[in-house]
Amino acid sequence: MTSTRFHKMHGLGNDFVIIDARLQPVAISAANAAAIADRHSGIGCDQLIVLHPSDQADVRMQIFNADGGEVEACGNAARCVTTLLGDTHKIETSGGLIEGNATNDGAVVDMGTPSFDWQAIPLAYAMDTLHMPVGWEDLQNPAAVNVGNPHVIFFVEDSNMVELDRLGPVIEVDPLFPVKVNVNVAHVADRAIHLKVWERGVGLTQACGTGACATAVAAIRRGLVASPVDVHLPGGKLTISWENETSISMQGPTSYVFSGEADWSQFQ
Repeated sequence: MTSTRFHKMHGLGNDFVIIDARLQPVAISAANAAAIADRHSGIGCDQLIVLHPSDQADVRMQIFNADGGEVEACGNAARCVTTLLGDTHKIETSGGLIEGNATNDGAVVDMGTPSFDWQAIPLAYAMDTLHMPVGWEDLQNPAAVNVGNPHVIFFVEDSNMVELDRLGPVIEVDPLFPVKVNVNVAHVADRAIHLKVWERGVGLTQACGTGACATAVAAIRRGLVASPVDVHLPGGKLTISWENETSISMQGPTSYVFSGEADWSQFQ
């Protein structure tokens, strides 16, 4: 049996198992990832993160959702990896390069430039992505933003009143979204955003960094808030900064929970 070390961390309750495979390669399949993420028979996490060597950055971050599906980006994971590595690092993801700077209680991460073109989201057909002429029950006229992964954002009177646990999985797999989508429901109060997220391949989460970025960008574009803006999620607060045509900056705390060792081939 060959065991390798892992770290358990979270950003505002969005939790990760992080495997550093830069020196000792680790092969993880979708089945392995789902078994590791299982909270009853595995270690338990929203996402499994595997760190690899990179030719274009300090580290490459491979991201598996709890269902075993591999995804392009994860903002809270980027903050946790930055905290774990310390100082300033460039992180390669399949959604693009991210730059992170460790702080006293977490990290500031440059998430890159958002995309608004319907093909970049992607959507199944052309439409205005700032005011989409679609809806699901009372959730109407959302915005769509790609911040390394796809997001749809609904602005409502009170996000706490939306049954996101029921509507989220329906919208996630709608044919309008060829690669599925992360579903965000938000309202603005006291110049801040209050947000709930149904995360693609995970479900309701305590926090979603890319969701906070996408929602803040959509709210700024609609003139609902100004940058920088605080985004309040069930797990806590992130601060998002973005000006037109610039990169998104996300700042927030991270927590180191514990470390351990495991033989990953035993998780099937």
